[in-house]
This record gives sequence, C-alpha cells and structure tokens, in this order.
Amino acid sequence: MTFQYQVLANQLAHRIYQDELKPHQKLISLRDFARQHSISLSTAKSCYELLEARGLIYVKPKSGYFVVARTQSSPIPDSPDFLSLPRQVSNLELHNQIQEAALQSHLVPLGSIQLTPHFIPVEGLRRSIQRALKNCQPQDFLYCNKQGHEQLRKALSDHWREDGIFIAAEDIFITNGCIPALLLVIQHLTDVGDSILIPTPTFNGQLQLLASLKRQIIEIPAHHRGIDLERLESLMQQGLAKVCLMTANYQNPLGYCLSNSEKQKIAELAAKYQCFIIEDDIFGECGYSNERPLPIRYWDREGYVIWCGSVSKSLSSAYRVGWFCLSAKLQHLRLELLASNIGVNTPLQLGLADFIYSRGYREHLEQLRPNLMRQVEQYRSCILRAFDGLPIALSQPEGGYALWIQLPKEVDTLALYYTAKAEGITVVPGHVFGEDERYRHFIRLNAGHELTADVRQAISDLAEWSRQQMKTVN
Repeated sequence: MTFQYQVLANQLAHRIYQDELKPHQKLISLRDFARQHSISLSTAKSCYELLEARGLIYVKPKSGYFVVARTQSSPIPDSPDFLSLPRQVSNLELHNQIQEAALQSHLVPLGSIQLTPHFIPVEGLRRSIQRALKNCQPQDFLYCNKQGHEQLRKALSDHWREDGIFIAAEDIFITNGCIPALLLVIQHLTDVGDSILIPTPTFNGQLQLLASLKRQIIEIPAHHRGIDLERLESLMQQGLAKVCLMTANYQNPLGYCLSNSEKQKIAELAAKYQCFIIEDDIFGECGYSNERPLPIRYWDREGYVIWCGSVSKSLSSAYRVGWFCLSAKLQHLRLELLASNIGVNTPLQLGLADFIYSRGYREHLEQLRPNLMRQVEQYRSCILRAFDGLPIALSQPEGGYALWIQLPKEVDTLALYYTAKAEGITVVPGHVFGEDERYRHFIRLNAGHELTADVRQAISDLAEWSRQQMKTVN
C-alpha cells in the first residue's frame, strides 16, 4: 500500500531528477506545502522527511528545506531531432561485435550494463536454491510447464501486488530473460518487414533484436525527460506500425522515468489507434526511490500493453529469468506462445520463488536502490573530474546504472571504442543506439560495477584518448 506522503515525495523526487528543482533551491514551507496539497501538516512533514532520508533534500535550521546538489553540475546531453521514417537497422554486424566484446570478463567492464557482484545477495540466493531443491516435488524433475512453474508465477504476482501492480498468475509467461520475452511477443504480433515504433537513443540490444528479426524501425526522438508524445501519436494515427517497443521506467541509456500522466496517455493512445505497446520494464525495480514506479500496463484498460521484464538487472545478470504478461486482447495467442516458449530451468524458477516468498528479494531491493544512487553519483563525479576541461554533457538518470555521455564533435566514439578495446576496456559507442550516426559523439558507460582503481583509470584513459582525438582533428 502506498501512502499519500509517499506519492507526493515521488512527485517531488521526479521534479528533482528532471532538474525542475535546482540544486540548493529552497522548497516551500511545510505549512504552505500542506495547504497546497490539502493535506495535514504531519503528512507534509512525512513527505519531506522521506525525501531527506533518500538524500534528495536537506534541512537548514530556521531556514527550511533545500534541494541537494546530487553532484557537480554538468550540461545534459543534446537530443538530436530527425525525421521518423520506416527503415532497416543498418549495423547488425557492429551490434554483434560490441555485444561479444562486452561479455569478455577480462576487460574493464564499462560496456555491458551489469551489477557488481558486491550488490548481489549470493548467500541469500544460495539458501533459497537449497531450500527449493530440498522441498521440491518428484514432478519438478520432469519437463516443466512451458508457461513457467506455477510457484514462480504466483510469487511474482504476489510480489507485484505489493507495489500496486495487479497481474494474475495465469497471465504470466516465464522466459529465459527479457530479450527472449521480447522476441516471442514481437514474432507473434508482427511479420518480417513490418515496422516497429521505437524511441531513440535506445538500448542497443533492442535494435540488435529487431535487426535479427528483419523488422524495420520508425524512430521517435527521446530526451532526458522522456519521449516526443506528439510524434508518437502522429505516427500511431498514420498507422505506419501496429507495435511500439519502449521503456517507461529508467530507460537505457538516458535513465528517464515517464510521469504517471505520460504513461496513462500512452496507454490511451495505444487503445485509440489499436497499436500494441511492448513495454520493456527491465529496470523498473532499479530506481533510486523507495517506491517502484508503475508501468504503462497499469493504465491499460483495453489490452494493448504487453508488459515484459526480468531480474537480470535488479538481481543478477547470470539469473536468466524473465517474463511477459499476456493481456486480455491477446488471449487467443496463448497456445501459440506456449508452443514457441522454451522452458526455463525448474530449480532456478523454484529458487527465485523461494527468494521472493522469504522476503529476500524485497530486502535486497531496499538495499540496492540507495546503493545504486550513491554509486552512480560516484561515477558521475569521477567522469566529470576525468574529462575536466572538455566540453562534455552527462546524463542524470533517475534510476538504473547506465550513463550517457556527449563528447565534443571532434571525438568519434567508434574510434574510441576500438582504442579502448585494444587497451582492455569495453565501452559502447553511440553508433548502435540509433540510425544515421546521429549519436557518433555519444558513448554509454556501465556504472553498475564497483568503482575500483582499474575502473577509475579506464575512465581517465577514455578522457585522455578523447583529448588526443581532438588534437588530431584540430
């Protein structure tokens, strides 16, 4: 259950993350805040105290409450505008090459978005798997239900209900991660050659998937506050695509979280123009707030939103358990989806179900969120120090652990990628986050790993190589 003071705190937190409330800006008094929202003084005080506990505001005796400066200020990366036309994803070979490099464990891990092992509750997961194996039934050693084990589907349904998200266990399909979930849904909603609406810059893995499936894309401009909703509606109205693939909560690489009103608007547009939304919510539980943001699916009344996710970003990238949730509109596809789904390891499913029911997962998330915020801020500070003197812009994510950096125009980040790879460092150049090389001066870094001396040195090396590129061009 979410209390009113928590809702108000989330709204203020969103304004802070969106830079609407500036560092060290004074907030209105508790009395005025209570009057403005027609709440009691104690509710207003609880709201401010929650924000203070999250490290977003601070109090000065006899002066009031002020916004915390999250780190030294920096410009926000630009959001290039472009025409939205159906087209192929042009660089599948580069996508595949970058993915392969990002998974090489001997390289400094600034590429693939993964959590540091220090944030993974290894002992808790081990105990849950041991309990699950001890208590499993004989039938659990046979082929598992292709929809997923009933225990895990019930556990997820109960877990989401605590956050105000109501999905019946019978509508949950367990998959081997989020990408397999997206793949299944895309294959059953579209045909080869069909166009899919997708905001860019976006997670390169989504573009890689669409390219491998031979689907075209129609890009929609995205920026640090969200996406161009007017462009989205216009394209839906034209009927150029019957599916839109998007992330509303802590999008990779920009880190934005859409407001509830924007999510509701998207759900309404989907129903109005009969355009299905495939919602990739893999970072939904990786916010810096105590409250999990609601997905677009929450406002879906007509069955046009298919909600997908995984624990690979919130728990462990090695824990390949994902899902998609079938809407009422697509129940006729149930048998086809079951036939196409690949069964997920049963002990893994039962171990995760135990971890959820034992409250281990909920406790893990409560610790993860503030730790993520602190670590991402440490990365931001390290990057700004290393690139001092260079005119860069750096994202300020509301959640997740991807950082999006805009480098000077003289710096080609694909060349930077090859230099870094040769020196034992993985990064992801902006070329694979959209078409037309419009992000060729951008780069995405993983802030999920511990900020070790090796990682700090790698960031310093990236800055130095950027300076060298600028000297060469000039």
